Amino acid sequence: MAASANMIVTNTPASDLALTNLAYCSHDDLEGFAVPDTKLFLASIGDSFVLSVSAHESISSGHIALNAIQRRHAKVCTSDSLSVSRFIPPNNFELALLTLELEFLKKGNKNEQVDAVLLANQLKERFINQVMTTGQKVSFEYHGNNYIFSVNEAAGEGQKSSNAPERGMFSSDTYLVFETSSDSGIKIVNQREAAGSKIFRQNKFNLQSLGIGGLSAEFTDIFRRAFASRVFPPHVTNKLGIKHVKGMLLFGPPGTGKTLMARQIGKMLNGKEPKIVNGPEVLNKYVGQSEENVRNLFADAEKDQKTRGDQSDLHVIIFDEIDAICKARGSRSDSTGVRDSIVNQLLTKIDGVESLNNVLLIGMTNRKDLLDEALLRPGRLEVQIEISLPDENGRLQILQIHTNKMKENSFLAPDVNLEKLAARTKNYSGAELEGVVKSAVSYALNRQLSMDDLTKPVDEESIKVTMDDFLNAVQEIIPAFGASTDDLDRCRLNGMVECGDRNKHIYQRSMLLVEQVKVSKGSPLVTCLLEGSSGSGKSTIASTVGIDSDFPYVKIVSAEAMVGLPECAKCAQIVKVFEDAYKSPLSIIILDDIERLLEYVSIGPRFSNLVSQTLMVLLKRLPPKGKKLLVIGTTSEVGILDSIGICDAFSITYHVPTLKTDDAKKVLEKLNVFADEDINAAAEALNDMPIKKLYMLIEMAAQGEHGGASEAIYSGKEKIKISRFNDCLQDIVRN
Repeated sequence: MAASANMIVTNTPASDLALTNLAYCSHDDLEGFAVPDTKLFLASIGDSFVLSVSAHESISSGHIALNAIQRRHAKVCTSDSLSVSRFIPPNNFELALLTLELEFLKKGNKNEQVDAVLLANQLKERFINQVMTTGQKVSFEYHGNNYIFSVNEAAGEGQKSSNAPERGMFSSDTYLVFETSSDSGIKIVNQREAAGSKIFRQNKFNLQSLGIGGLSAEFTDIFRRAFASRVFPPHVTNKLGIKHVKGMLLFGPPGTGKTLMARQIGKMLNGKEPKIVNGPEVLNKYVGQSEENVRNLFADAEKDQKTRGDQSDLHVIIFDEIDAICKARGSRSDSTGVRDSIVNQLLTKIDGVESLNNVLLIGMTNRKDLLDEALLRPGRLEVQIEISLPDENGRLQILQIHTNKMKENSFLAPDVNLEKLAARTKNYSGAELEGVVKSAVSYALNRQLSMDDLTKPVDEESIKVTMDDFLNAVQEIIPAFGASTDDLDRCRLNGMVECGDRNKHIYQRSMLLVEQVKVSKGSPLVTCLLEGSSGSGKSTIASTVGIDSDFPYVKIVSAEAMVGLPECAKCAQIVKVFEDAYKSPLSIIILDDIERLLEYVSIGPRFSNLVSQTLMVLLKRLPPKGKKLLVIGTTSEVGILDSIGICDAFSITYHVPTLKTDDAKKVLEKLNVFADEDINAAAEALNDMPIKKLYMLIEMAAQGEHGGASEAIYSGKEKIKISRFNDCLQDIVRN
C-alpha cells in the first residue's frame, strides 16, 4: 500500500461489528496496514484518529467500512473519499492513563449503576492493542446497554511532549478513570477499586526523564513511607487498620531539588491537579483572612470526601517555603498572634477532629529547625526526607539532564567529559550545576558574537560548547556549600614540600584519620590538634589534608574572617559552619589558630569564655546519624588551650617541629636557589627555623640590591650569594 491512499467509505457490514471500534477492509487491502514484526493492522484515518483494521469478505477492494460514530468523527459520509495510511506506532506507545467519559448511545431517562472494576476489565479485554486518541468517541455494549465513551485524556508512558495528538495503545496496564456528566443517568461505583496499584500514572519511573537527577534513594524512601499504603485498594488498608500518610517534609540546603521533586511527585500521582502554594502567599493583612486561606486549600478535599468517601481522589497540596507560616508558636515578638493561629488552623486541617484521609501535604523548607514541633509529629508531616548535596553519580545525572538537548542537537563538543566534570564539582548543588551549564553555554555563544556588529548573522552550525567552557564556568559559579578551595590554597601558598620525617609522619597519620572517618562505623566524629611554633607549617598540613581528602565539605574557620565581630556573632558563625557540615555525609572543619579565635592575650581579660565554651561543646557533639566529621585544629599556644580544657576535647595531638639542619637542607635542595657548595652552610644557619620563616628569608635574599632579581634566581639562571643570605639572616634573628 502507498504511504497514503484514498479509499471509499462504506457502512460497517453488521450491527454487532459496529461495537468493536474496528475499521473493515477487503482481504486484498489488509496487508497494506500491517505493522512490521507484529500481528497488528493499524490505519490512520485522515488526521483524526487511528483504528485497528480487520478484513471482511463483504468489503470490496479500495473501500473501508466505518461505523456511524467513526464517520461522524472523521467528518465523512458513505461513498466519500477518505485519505487512509498505514500507522507505525513509535516506541513506548503504551497508554499509562486513559480518562473516559461515559454516556448512553441513545439518550433517555435511564438510570444505571456501572461497576468500574467490571467495566475496566471488559474494556481492556475488548479493546486491547487498539490506539486511543484524545477526543475520540467509541461505542460499546455493557450488560445489555449500548454506551459511548469519549477519550478526555490519553497520557502515554515515557513519551515526549510534542504538537502531535495525545494518543497511545490500550494495554492491560493502562489505568482507567471513568467520568460522567451530572445528567447522564450513569453512576460509577468502585472507582478506587478499579485503580488497583495505579496510584501513579506510570508503571515504571525514569527519574532522569522527569528532570530529577541524583535523588533515586530519596525517592525510594518517599515511595515506601508515603505511597506504599495507597497502592493497595481501600479494603486492604481498612483490614490492616492503618491510615495513609497525610504529609511529608522535604528539607535541605537551597538548590538541591526539593521543589522539583515535589512538583514531579504531584504530576505522577493519579489525583486532582496539585495545588502549589508559596508560604508567604497565605498571609493577609485582614483579621481572619489568613486562616480562611488555609481552610480554602482543604475545601475541595473535604467536599470530595463527604460525597465520595473512600472513593475520593487524592488531593495534593504543595507548600513551598513552609517555614514562612509555620514557625514555632510563641517564637515571634509580635503581640497579635496571627501567625500562631495560622499554625493552629493548619494543624487541625491535617489531623484534627475531622481529619481527611484523601489529602497529601508536601512541605519544603531550608530551615527545618524553625518549624513548630507539633507539625512534625506522626499523623502530620511525619515523613521527613533530607534532600542533601548530590554525590558524584548524582552530579553526573544532573549534568546529563541539562546537557541532553545540546547533545541531541550536536552543540556539545566531543572533548566534553561529563564524568570528569562531575568529579570536579563535588560541592555543587543541583541548581548550581544548572548554573554551570548556563555559564558554559554563554561562553560558547559569546564566541559567535561581535561587539562591533551585533547584527552579524550567527552560524548555528559552528556553535560548540567545549570542555574549556565548562572549566571556565566552574571557576565562575562558586558553590554556597562545600570545600573552600580558595581559602585552603591561601593557607599553603608555597605548597606541601618534603621537610623531614616528622612532618611526613604527621601528614600520613592525618590522612589515616580521613580514612577512619570514611569507613569507621564507630567514629562519626574524629578530632585532631596540630600544635607547634608559629610558622612551623601546621596550617599547610591541615589545608593539604582537607584538599587531598576529597570530602564534599571542607571549611576553614579563622580569626581573620571575624575581625571586629562581637562574641555572639563569632559564636554564630562557628556554629553555622558546623551546622552546614552536618548537611554533608563527609566533612572536614579546620579551626586555624584557635588561640586567635579565643582572642587570647597575655594580660587583661585573657580569652573569650563564650567562644571557648562554644568550641568545647561543638568538638564533643556527635554529628547526626549518617554524617561523619573530622575536625583539625591548629595552635601555637598549646599550654593555654590545655589550661582551659580545650586540648582534652581533641582525640589526638601532634607536635609539628621546626626545621633541623637536615630538614632545612632538603628544602633548600628542592628550591635550588644556592650553589652546591653553599647549601650546607645555609642549612646549618637555618637550624631550628620554622619553615614559614625559611621561605621569607629566601624571598628576602633573592631580591637584588635594588630588587627585581628573584625571577632569575628561581628560574635557575642565578644563585643566592651566601653573604647576602647571612645579612638577611641577621635581620631576621634581630627581629
